[in-house]
Amino acid sequence: MDYVIQVTDLVKSFGKETVLHHINMNFAPGKIHGIIGRNGSGKTMLMKCICGFIPVTSGKVTVFGKVIGKDVDIPDNIGAIIETPGFLPEYSAYRNLKFLADITGRASKEKIRNAMQSVGLDPDSKKHVGKFSLGMRQRLGLAQAIMEDPDLLILDEPMNGLDKDGVQDMRRYLLHLKEQGKTILLASHSAEDISVLCDTVCEMDKGKLTIIS
Repeated sequence: MDYVIQVTDLVKSFGKETVLHHINMNFAPGKIHGIIGRNGSGKTMLMKCICGFIPVTSGKVTVFGKVIGKDVDIPDNIGAIIETPGFLPEYSAYRNLKFLADITGRASKEKIRNAMQSVGLDPDSKKHVGKFSLGMRQRLGLAQAIMEDPDLLILDEPMNGLDKDGVQDMRRYLLHLKEQGKTILLASHSAEDISVLCDTVCEMDKGKLTIIS
C-alpha cells in the first residue's frame, strides 16, 4: 500500500528535553485517522513535524512519497489547522482568505466562496475577523485548509470553540470530505469526536504514540 504519511523513528528534542519519542506510524489514504491525547501530550508537535513547520531531530517524515526537509520543505497538496488559526483582525473573512490565495495562486474566488459556504460562513459578510467568536475562527480556519482542495487535511482540535450544533456540522462535513476520497489526520482530546469520525485511532501520551485501533 502507498501510504499518504509515513513517520519513521521520529524523535524531536529541544535541548535535553525530548518531546517526541521514536514515533512510527503509517497513515493510509481515504481514511480519517485520529490521535487522541491530553493537552501537552505531543499531538500538536507531531503535526507540526508532519507539515514541515518544525524540523525533526532524527528519523523522518514522508508525505506523498517525499521526505520532509529533504525532498521538500513543506509538503504539497495539504491543508492544515494547527493551533488557533491566525488572521488579520481588521479585515473580513473573505478578504483574509483572498490575501492567502493570492500568495499561492491555487484558489480562485469561486473556490474561496465555496469553501466558506461549506463551513457555514457568509462570504459576503463585511464583519471583521477581529469580532469573530472562537468557533467562527475555527470555521474560517477550516475554510482556509480546504479552499485549495487538498487531498490531505491535518486538523489539530478543529472542534475547539464550536457549540453543539457547530460540532455536529463539522463532523458531517469531515465525513463528507472522507467520502470524496480525502485523507484526514485529526487530533482531539474528545473521545466522542474520535469514536464518531475515525477509522484508525492512536493515543499520544508524554510524546509516545500507541496504536489503539
